[in-house]
Amino acid sequence: MGANKYIRETLIKEYKERSPEYKNRLAEWSKQDNITRVERPSNLARARALGYKAKQGIVVARAGVRKGNRKRQTVGGGRKPSKSARFISRHKSMQMIAEERVSKKFSNYEVLNSYFVGETGTTRFYEVILVSKTDKSIKSSPGYAAIARQNGRAHRALTSSGRKARGL
Repeated sequence: MGANKYIRETLIKEYKERSPEYKNRLAEWSKQDNITRVERPSNLARARALGYKAKQGIVVARAGVRKGNRKRQTVGGGRKPSKSARFISRHKSMQMIAEERVSKKFSNYEVLNSYFVGETGTTRFYEVILVSKTDKSIKSSPGYAAIARQNGRAHRALTSSGRKARGL
């Protein structure tokens, strides 16, 4: 556990204290696109626990999801009080939404797992681990090959955040 333990403790300490490095990182992420491919995971210990390995065919992407309830596009529905709400709470978790958005953007990859990395006042950031469907090194490793064959894991709630939504 050696190094992973210290990495985990450092990240927890940064998050709790809101250190300047953490704030700068969040400010930088806010300026980038909502879905960005990342060179290496920012929380290496968590990524490894969820199945990340630094090998060809495995990619990490960061996704930002806006916090709060979603606003209805049209009010409509007459004068009934039950239809007049402007803001409706989401039925999916923000982590699930992040996984689905990343899955849509990187269509030649399959979502393995995801984890929380930080939040600002308006946005929550998640890093999503992706596995290539076509890479030869992935097809030869039995653990990742089974995941690469499953189509639409994020949309069918087969990742860890989706299992929570399904009550498993």
